[in-house]
Formats: sequence, C-alpha cells, structure tokens
Amino acid sequence: MFEYPMAFETIVNASDGTRAVWHAKSAQNDLKVSIPPEFAGPGGAFSPEDLYAQALTNCFLATFKVLAENSKVTFENISVKGKLLVDRDEQKKPCMHSCHLVVEIMSPSNEGKAMRLVDKAMQSGFILNSVKTAISHEIHFS
Repeated sequence: MFEYPMAFETIVNASDGTRAVWHAKSAQNDLKVSIPPEFAGPGGAFSPEDLYAQALTNCFLATFKVLAENSKVTFENISVKGKLLVDRDEQKKPCMHSCHLVVEIMSPSNEGKAMRLVDKAMQSGFILNSVKTAISHEIHFS
C-alpha cells in the first residue's frame, strides 16, 4: 500500500537572539515558532514543545481516522486534547516526560468498535511508537 522509506523535509530560518520569532516550513506550509515564556522566550508562536505535542496528538488522530474509515466506523466529530508534561529524567536532564490525550468522539456508529480503534491507534501510530515519552489516554463519547 505504501512505499518505504518516505522522506519529509523541513526548513527553518532564524535571526540572532532568543527573543525573535522564526519561520518553519514543511510541505509548502509555513508557521511561526518561538521559544516559549516558560523558557524565557517571547512566546506568541508555536514552541518546539507545542510542535512535539501536536505531532503526538495529530499522529493519534490521523491513525484513528484511517482505522475508522477502514473499519467502516463513522462519527460526527473527534476532538483530541493533549497535555505534554516537560520534566527532568533520572539523570536530571529536561525531557518530554509524558503526554495525556483526552479523546472525545461524537456520535460514533459503533461505540465499542470505536473504543477498540482508539486503543489500536495508540498502539500503532508511527510517531506515538517512535518516542520515549509516556503516552496515556482517556475516551469520552457524546
């Protein structure tokens, strides 16, 4: 179905200084990036930590959508809220410690099957399985 290996390229450009916002580009999409206020930066744009949390959250969402479509499970909407915790590891180095995803699925055609697909997406997401970060989740239906 897919051919491996696949390559995804990014380009970032920045001027001198920690207070400046810089630009990142991937696949014709631009976004602004900055050091977050938590690390004495200006904020006001995506931080590397935001992008990391987005990668985990969107990996789950994309994987779930593919699994749901292949399993013929429909839903009105899916919302995923991610909370990334940056902490220190055993060696006292800062790390992306854990990420908790709160998944809300509105009007799934089969709640039990949707729940199983959430678990399967958590286990099979490429990015989710490529990181050391502990990832947990909870599911709500409405």
